[in-house]
Amino acid sequence: MLKLYDTTLRDGTQAEDIAFSVEDKVRVAKRLDGLGVHYIEGGFPGSNPRDIEFFKAMRRERLLSARLVSFGPTRRSGIKAKDDPNLKALVSSGAGAVTVFGKSWRLHVSKALRVSMDENLEMIFDTVGYLKKRTGEVIYDAEHFFDGYKDDPEYALKTLKAAEEAGADYLVLCDTNGGSLPFEVSSVVGDVLKAKGKATLIGIHAHNDTEAAVANSLMAIKEGAMMVHGTINGYGERCGNANLCSIIPALKLKMNINCVTDEQLRGLRDASRFVQELANMSPYKHQPYVGDSAFAHKGGVHVSAVVKSPETYEHIRPELVGNRQRILVSDLSGKSNIVCKAAEYGLNVKSDSTAVKDTLKELKSLEHQGFQYEGAEASFELLMQKALKKRESYFRLLGFRVIDEKKKDGEPPYSEATIRLEALGVVEHTAAEGSGPVNALDRALRKALERFYPSLKEVKLLDFKVRVLGGLSGTASKVRVLVESGDETDKWGTVGVSENVIEASWQAIVDSLEYKLFKDKKRAKKK
Repeated sequence: MLKLYDTTLRDGTQAEDIAFSVEDKVRVAKRLDGLGVHYIEGGFPGSNPRDIEFFKAMRRERLLSARLVSFGPTRRSGIKAKDDPNLKALVSSGAGAVTVFGKSWRLHVSKALRVSMDENLEMIFDTVGYLKKRTGEVIYDAEHFFDGYKDDPEYALKTLKAAEEAGADYLVLCDTNGGSLPFEVSSVVGDVLKAKGKATLIGIHAHNDTEAAVANSLMAIKEGAMMVHGTINGYGERCGNANLCSIIPALKLKMNINCVTDEQLRGLRDASRFVQELANMSPYKHQPYVGDSAFAHKGGVHVSAVVKSPETYEHIRPELVGNRQRILVSDLSGKSNIVCKAAEYGLNVKSDSTAVKDTLKELKSLEHQGFQYEGAEASFELLMQKALKKRESYFRLLGFRVIDEKKKDGEPPYSEATIRLEALGVVEHTAAEGSGPVNALDRALRKALERFYPSLKEVKLLDFKVRVLGGLSGTASKVRVLVESGDETDKWGTVGVSENVIEASWQAIVDSLEYKLFKDKKRAKKK
């Protein structure tokens, strides 16, 4: 069976402008697991504290089916694998599999590693053998393989043989510079399959520097590769990696390779937007399959035809990947998305129900204002509860004031928030200081509410992101605030939008605390 290998959390984070917190990485890993990815590469635990903390955090999480992978290089020159601290870090990470990369191109062996060709082969063999004895599965990434093969096919194949003889489970051919084209990949993969032993499987890892990473990956699979590497939305260094959001539906819908279930495929767009939000990246509207414009129709002839028969201008049904058809003149669809979302939350609603119509109407209005609910699942669930007239009001704001005062250059500002609210029929008036205006407001709100709802003491703010929307109004532009919160058992995201960053933060924080109370009540009813 073909295996999907995601490297968003490692290769994807090498993209310009992308940085995930540890909590972000945990949430992405769990979403990838739900999407049906078989391997999730978490990073290099020997290189930085964040990856070390991520692997520690993942020991407390339970993946449904995916296998977590640690990543690193072959041993250093001049020492044995058993003495290399980086390899020890890979083994001790707790990951179920290890991916190790080595050099396939003579240029890199001589210029980057500065070792002999024979020593490079020894480094590969020693490393893979050491890891194979200590981990469940070893994946060997043959770095710069296609460039190495073009330069010296005999030596490039020797590097694969060294890894294979040492016990590697997969030999992954990497187009690290992204300069290969589909016909080249097809030819080289065919040659490798003829030359290698029967026990070891081949994989493909493509970069997108010629805009051919997806095509190269599909051609390798057509030739016989049984593992494909990629990232969500194609994030990666330089021009990016092969985009799993294009590869997965192409495999399942075009090549009849059942790499994920139908239900998992329907979650593809949500997964794409979820990762975009946590990466704090603007969605790419024209992305195939999952972009807003992938099934949008504007031209008169197109609209006339697609209303009668969608297949006239749509290569697949958008619902298969969790997307929807859009008629730009009059947006006619969207109810099915609401029904699917409601089902995720255990709500049985019909597409013609008042709740769905009300939610769709408000959702469109809110999205026009700048709200986005990918990565803010808790806010969307509360929106659904409001439409169903089931959302409870746990308190009523009577007013708040935030003071931010700076007295001298070189000294930090002083922030204080005061708040008045009514909860359970009682008026509470309190104040709190903070490291900034938002932090002060958050502390004041919690201080006021914890008297009435002690469980709010369990809530921790795990992450806080601000994105300027548009920006044409300068400092008066709208901002979207995405807050990630958690308690002892769960994590959730909420969102707020306003021209005032404190107001946007207030919206997201209020949703976060109300979601905690809503969640607790729902859990209590089940008991």
